[in-house]
Amino acid sequence: MSDKIALSTWPTPMEPMPRLAAALGLGEDDLWIKRDDLIGLGGGGNKVRKLEWTVGAALAAGADTLVTTGAAQSNHARLTAAAGARLGLDVVLVLPGTPDSAANGSGNLVLDSLFGARVFWAADTRPSDMAGVAEDVCRQLGRDGARPHLIPFGGSSPLGARGYVECGEELRSQLSDVAHVVVALGSGGTMAGLVAALGPERVLGVHCGAVPDPAATVAALAGPLTHRDIAPHSLRIRTDQVGAAYGVLHEPVLAAMNTAATTQGIVLDPVYSGRALAGLIAAVQDRDIRPGRRTVLLHTGGLPGLFGHPQTVHRTVTALRSYNPA
Repeated sequence: MSDKIALSTWPTPMEPMPRLAAALGLGEDDLWIKRDDLIGLGGGGNKVRKLEWTVGAALAAGADTLVTTGAAQSNHARLTAAAGARLGLDVVLVLPGTPDSAANGSGNLVLDSLFGARVFWAADTRPSDMAGVAEDVCRQLGRDGARPHLIPFGGSSPLGARGYVECGEELRSQLSDVAHVVVALGSGGTMAGLVAALGPERVLGVHCGAVPDPAATVAALAGPLTHRDIAPHSLRIRTDQVGAAYGVLHEPVLAAMNTAATTQGIVLDPVYSGRALAGLIAAVQDRDIRPGRRTVLLHTGGLPGLFGHPQTVHRTVTALRSYNPA
């Protein structure tokens, strides 16, 4: 029995990208973009599909408070806050940093506040320890009389990944001859759901540096969805776009963002969707993706995070061209 709830309307659009395809060396009809950035809730993005399942489970359990973790500019945290606002639930976000971190905050932090979320600042807690901190926060909320429910990092659990099984089925109904689906690989649930729906041979994940072992992470999430073991080595994963670290601007990603913006008017973010396009470009260059095969870039959203990424903001604003008539 499903506890899924509705947080948006489906399907999201599928749009051709002929000018971007030509810029990459593909045929004009080869490249399409799946617009999960246009999901209606909270500024859009892929996490909404997962939240329909994970928040549904929270409501079924009688929760009145959602708790989750993420980076300071977490799209998942922002959309959890939006889901809570829509459903009348309190939301506590467990984020790294201190209250001073928000003093000059921008991007997703602004929206977290607008949606009414509270933040527990976890100082310099290591990413691997954030789940434990969130569990402590849940216990304290319980002592205070709340009924908290912990939503996993990135919404990525076998339950949350069901949202991307549905997306894979939706995508196949929109473009039946798709050969490649290229997606950012963050916490792993989005790719896992697509793998379960479309098979590992059609899904190319571009690692963003959010988890230490992306192949094992995706395999562990996809296995329960397919009711069989998924071998990590069977997955198509590129690790060449991480750069210095997750959250640090990688030059090929900025170049990819500029290409998408100037050819199609499509805005990508520097942490996830920009990396996905950079990985697609690299895959075309090394002939893993070739002309004549239908390819879909999954746009996972993240626009608010662009404005909270100081390196990208500085680089793009300082590159702004002037018009100086004679």
